[in-house]
Amino acid sequence: MRLDLDALRIFVRVAELRSFTQAAHQLGMPKARASAHVRKLEAELGTQLLQRSTRVVRPTPEGEQLLKRAHGFLAEAEEIAALFHASRALRGRVRVELPVLIAREFVIPRLPELLARHPQLQLDICASDRLVAAVREGFDLVLRVGPVNEPGLVGRRIGEAPMMNCASPSYLRQHGTPRTLDDLRDHFVVHYATDPVPGFEYFDGKTYKELPMRSMVTVDNFDVYEAACIAGLGIVQVPRPGLERHANKLVEILPEFIAQPVPITLLHTHGRSVPRRVRAVMTWLIELLSPTVGELVSSR
Repeated sequence: MRLDLDALRIFVRVAELRSFTQAAHQLGMPKARASAHVRKLEAELGTQLLQRSTRVVRPTPEGEQLLKRAHGFLAEAEEIAALFHASRALRGRVRVELPVLIAREFVIPRLPELLARHPQLQLDICASDRLVAAVREGFDLVLRVGPVNEPGLVGRRIGEAPMMNCASPSYLRQHGTPRTLDDLRDHFVVHYATDPVPGFEYFDGKTYKELPMRSMVTVDNFDVYEAACIAGLGIVQVPRPGLERHANKLVEILPEFIAQPVPITLLHTHGRSVPRRVRAVMTWLIELLSPTVGELVSSR
């Protein structure tokens, strides 16, 4: 029996997304074609791999067994082919999730360089500040700014971004410039929705602590977080990289009381065997981002 690798790839995407429609959209093919490939795979294996209904698609017990092994098998097949086609041009789609700021300010401006080097490579870039479910949503790579605790992902730490405290000139004119932690009792922060309560993180010489504060507004997007600060709605604690784009709009305050640096980690969803195209994009992203992060960290 010859196993159809294309059909196996389609099955994996459908099983992870639990949707033929979403899988076909991500793979750039008609839904009927994706369904036909999976039916062909089921016929070859002599077993039903997916339970289909009008509401949901889910793997059968046999499908779950295949899904557990399919990622490694597909990656190994690609690696074997690469052994004999080392000079073959990279081709195929790589789905990448990036924070909006990093995508806009660092990655997109340099992306033509990567695509000029690998013209048959296709990148799907999702720029979002939400925490995506990388495996379920079919991403190859995700970049995380902050702590990482996601089963099934393999990561490489790029570096860590130093933090800074900022307020707008209009806010400081209205509320005054805080000089000490006690002064913050009369101030507001912009509350980021992922934080349990509004607060100001600082280092007391031994550990990092959180000072509860008041907030006038809560946001769930980093661009809006910065915009709220520029509008005079409160103090923010933001990574220092890229803040030069807000020259004259933001003022650094309390530099002796900065929050803990945030780790920047690039993760993939391919276990121990990473396809060549994914590895190439990973290497490029690390080379692109490491010098910027490293320079800023070393200059703290």
